[in-house]
Amino acid sequence: MSRFSRTILALALAGATSAGFAFDHYKGIGRQATPAEVKAWDIDVRPDFKGLPKGSGTVDRGQEVFEEKCASCHGTFGESNEVFTPLIGGTTKDDIKTGNVKGLSSGDLPQRTTFTKVATISTIFDYIQRAMPWTAPKSMKPDDTYAVLAYMLNLAEIVPADFTLSDKNIAEVQKLMPNRNGMTTDHGMWPGASAAKGGMGNGGKPDVKNTACMKNCKTEVRIGSVLPDYARDAHGNLFDQNRSFGPVRGIKTGGAAAVATTASADSGPLDLATRSGCMACHGVNNKIVGPGYNEVQARYKDQPDAAARLALKVKNGGQGVWGSVPMPPNGEMKDADINALVAWILSGAK
Repeated sequence: MSRFSRTILALALAGATSAGFAFDHYKGIGRQATPAEVKAWDIDVRPDFKGLPKGSGTVDRGQEVFEEKCASCHGTFGESNEVFTPLIGGTTKDDIKTGNVKGLSSGDLPQRTTFTKVATISTIFDYIQRAMPWTAPKSMKPDDTYAVLAYMLNLAEIVPADFTLSDKNIAEVQKLMPNRNGMTTDHGMWPGASAAKGGMGNGGKPDVKNTACMKNCKTEVRIGSVLPDYARDAHGNLFDQNRSFGPVRGIKTGGAAAVATTASADSGPLDLATRSGCMACHGVNNKIVGPGYNEVQARYKDQPDAAARLALKVKNGGQGVWGSVPMPPNGEMKDADINALVAWILSGAK
């Protein structure tokens, strides 16, 4: 632990073990969070629905919001496997009755989806509210979050098309979640008292039985990560898909023709494209979800109105020119930033 970390920990403990706070004891360090700041941060929703905001949303409204904010990554019906694995699919009416997704244990599922895995509806609500849409987290109002979740529940055939999900009935919907009984804490990874005694574990009893051989032990441990060959080109060159935290260390996955680019190599347009979420769908020299910037430059080359047309498309979004997956609108970007981004793309995205 660094000296700075030890200092912060000491300040935290000083505040936690006294009647006041750390900043009461150390002049000029910190202040008490305002109620508004705490409220903005404390938005998690627990399985017992503590923290759930008041509100409601219909399936029809959810479809509208989903197509506007979610379909570009998840497909109109939550079925897309283009950016992320599908949200919907793999559950049956019998699963809804039993609360156990049979396909998980039988091995019949071609892949897992959100609704085959997640046991608590609060988890899905919390994640949508906190992290979606990908390009603008925490921008959705509670009513729209309820609506999007209602639409997803309808796609999974858990609620009817005329259903309205709200804070009043979400606990009843929980009783219909296909995998609600598929999660357990009855294993050694949850030590402590059992649920019957008010705890969360089973007394620390392991869920496996074996005998340590203690023979031919490895003298050196090598930790590595291997990407299977069949998955290497699933989404273009991962090396190009850098977020604002900097370049990802690892092998190039786009083949021999892939050209390495990193977000840290340019603090100008490339950094702007990364921070704006553009690099999640576009590579500089390869297609990811949308076309590579080299393809965009080639298509618009020598067109006198290219900059104006492309800027309008970046701002308002579009669909059909490069495939069926729509590009979401970027209305929150400043016009100056859009123009700078477009000029960079048309100049070759160097």
